[in-house]
Amino acid sequence: MADRPEWFRPKRFGYGFGLPIAWQGWAALLVYTVALYLASRLFDRSTAAFAAAVIAITALFLWIAARTTRGGWRFRQGEED
Repeated sequence: MADRPEWFRPKRFGYGFGLPIAWQGWAALLVYTVALYLASRLFDRSTAAFAAAVIAITALFLWIAARTTRGGWRFRQGEED
């Protein structure tokens, strides 16, 4: 199995990811931010549609971040990876 790309740094404490460590991670974060902005402009009159768009966009971003975090997502208590 091929190694997964590493775009995000794992959090030192807790569960999840930290800041991007590669340009692809920064690009993913920028695309996520722009997508949220566009959703706010597109669905400004429908709260339910906006909420659905935010949930979908965020779920996709979290899936990408989880697959590209160095060492994967797991609970950490300050140890170095």
